[in-house]
Amino acid sequence: MLSRLTRPQAVAVCALPVVALVATALFAPLPFALAQPGMTANVLGENKGAEVITISGAKTRTTSGQLRMTTIEATGPDTHVSLGDVFDSWFSTDRAVMPHDAVYPSGQSVKEIEKHNTAQMKESQDAATEAALNYLKLGDDKVEVTLKLADVGGPSAGLLFTLGIIDKLNGDGAGGDLTGGRTIAGTGTIDADGTVGAVGGVALKTQAAKRDGATVFLVPEEECSDAKAELPKGLRLIPVTSLKGAVSALTALESGKGSVPAC
Repeated sequence: MLSRLTRPQAVAVCALPVVALVATALFAPLPFALAQPGMTANVLGENKGAEVITISGAKTRTTSGQLRMTTIEATGPDTHVSLGDVFDSWFSTDRAVMPHDAVYPSGQSVKEIEKHNTAQMKESQDAATEAALNYLKLGDDKVEVTLKLADVGGPSAGLLFTLGIIDKLNGDGAGGDLTGGRTIAGTGTIDADGTVGAVGGVALKTQAAKRDGATVFLVPEEECSDAKAELPKGLRLIPVTSLKGAVSALTALESGKGSVPAC
């Protein structure tokens, strides 16, 4: 014998699949990573008890001011990110939702990703050293540069490493500091020929820079619009495309002579 459902019962029965779908969507893993402003480190000083830049084979100078490389902190490559997590981060100014593949290489294990990031950092450090010595016209057979930055991977500190080496060896070229005594932060990859490349996550990096006392932020020119999106008050953006342009901008900023580019 068949029985007829009342209207409330029918609505309840029909709602069950919908509730199940919503619950699945809320808690199912999604192909995203969540990121927030990470640590910064002054490449002219120490990080975790060790000098970031050590130079032998050439006379170095005592520097003032800071050159702070910036990072973002992202959820781990195997972290479960749900729709609820995405919604929470989407409307927060100090967090960002990024495609998983934009943060981590796809199809790799955690150990493979860590190895990849370490290799990228080593390549970045080698390129930074070569770019700095090329800029200063110093042979790398005479000058040895060691770069050490614990627990940081990837290539995005390249530009700041290069500027740090130049400041320690030559300053602004006229006896002053490349920083002009300021706390300057930034990001950007570097090639041996001095070309500066984009890195991603710049809106979060500007927040990390401001948090740690920076007043100036060097940003790859093609990422100006991203950097301006959530730019903290009191932080000045300087777009760069090359090492030469970055040094020229900092020298002009220090001396008050010449033009300083802006986003």
